[in-house]
Amino acid sequence: MDLVIKCVTNKYFDFSTRAPRKEFWLFVLFYSLAYLILMGIDISMGTFNPIIGFGFLSGIFWMATVVPYLAVGVRRLHDTNRAGWWLLLIFVPIVGAIWLLVLFCFKSDEDANRFG
Repeated sequence: MDLVIKCVTNKYFDFSTRAPRKEFWLFVLFYSLAYLILMGIDISMGTFNPIIGFGFLSGIFWMATVVPYLAVGVRRLHDTNRAGWWLLLIFVPIVGAIWLLVLFCFKSDEDANRFG
């Protein structure tokens, strides 16, 4: 849990260092669970908009966590010795998202690389 808290506080704008698999996947787990809970609350309150995919609370949560989510993704790519620009693969339909998921699952570089 400390890794997730550090991602949202100390490493909020940190796009330059590395993030091991554990830090990345714990953040994704926290983010997904929190978003699903807030989406459920939005649905029960009637503030969820199915066209845009979020409601009032989940929208505020997304706005507050989009930067740390991008930062931890870039740091995870750095940990596999890839530039953060690989994150733009998400804009390639289907194949880009699958390949990005594969990159996030790669083993970390044992030695120091150009990112630390």
